[in-house]
Amino acid sequence: MTKTIAYALYPGLTSLDLVGPLTVTAALGPEFETVVVARDLEPLDSDTALRLAATSTFADVTDPYCVVVPGGTIGTFAACADEELLDWLRSVSATAEVMASVCTGSLILGAAGLLEGRPATTHWGFRDLLPRFGAVPSTERWVDDGDVVTAAGVSAGIDMALHLARRFAGEDAARAAQLVIEYDPEPPLGPIDWEAADLSSYQPIMREVVRTALADHPDLLARLTG
Repeated sequence: MTKTIAYALYPGLTSLDLVGPLTVTAALGPEFETVVVARDLEPLDSDTALRLAATSTFADVTDPYCVVVPGGTIGTFAACADEELLDWLRSVSATAEVMASVCTGSLILGAAGLLEGRPATTHWGFRDLLPRFGAVPSTERWVDDGDVVTAAGVSAGIDMALHLARRFAGEDAARAAQLVIEYDPEPPLGPIDWEAADLSSYQPIMREVVRTALADHPDLLARLTG
């Protein structure tokens, strides 16, 4: 039987959070079907000059093998208050082999009540918000906690997807997927120097994102900033 890997789509997400891991899992072969799921099939704005459209609706996809929730900034925090999306995530989590997230998508899983007591990661700028949803924050690039797998910011979603490919289909299939997408990063500036990076200087910007996104949702805003 075909196993469905469903990517959640909502307005304002970061496109690479979705397209990066989707490109990995789409290379797994006929045993797996990759779909993009939203409230309807209308194109939605991302957080860049790119619009994305779902291939299926929430009503169409009720028993996925794996769900991946992308992240973003203002759109993601707004999605944390989207009860239709949260209800779908709660419903499919009952039978899914894995509920996964990329970047701040883990906060959406948290808002759905799926991270209570679990180790999880997210984008470094919002990692301190994970405990507000009962999660135990991790600085790892991805965290596999059995039926919940979370990735750090944006590009980490590709790493997580390769991990899931190995878990679902074996190492040979994962290596083949890595080869097909030629994922062999050599950033021109080298790796991030985390010790030298002044992460605290970004906090006012991050907090303003939360306040802007949740201006119409005072209860959730208070939960995340109080």
